[in-house]
Amino acid sequence: MSAHTIDSAELAVGDIVAERTVHLTRESLVRYAGASGDFNPIHYRDDVAASVGLPGVLAHGMLTMGLAVETVVPWLGDAGRILEYGVRFTRPVVVDPDAGADVAVQGKVLALDEESVTIDLSVTAGGTAVLGKARLRARRG
Repeated sequence: MSAHTIDSAELAVGDIVAERTVHLTRESLVRYAGASGDFNPIHYRDDVAASVGLPGVLAHGMLTMGLAVETVVPWLGDAGRILEYGVRFTRPVVVDPDAGADVAVQGKVLALDEESVTIDLSVTAGGTAVLGKARLRARRG
């Protein structure tokens, strides 16, 4: 991982600024449901997920989106630097009842100027991209 900071003049396009893997369990989903108020049963009941044609219980999309952006926050030093953040949901994260699911996130500098830096977030589960066009723009300085 790069030793550069958001204010570094040495920061360059292509630098990896943050990466981590987060292990999700069914308990993680229950906790998120409680915090968010999203109690849709596709996030905790296999029978309901199967009845609507899903491959299994899914992690909440907003949980996945939050894990992705939170990966970069320590590098930013302050979440208040974030000017824009958006993603496209491409594939759900299926959380196995026994094995759970690992969500891997890598943040790479996509573009930068004197005012801001744009970070491309690669977000995968089981080697498959689960978020597309996951990008954030943050204020420098």
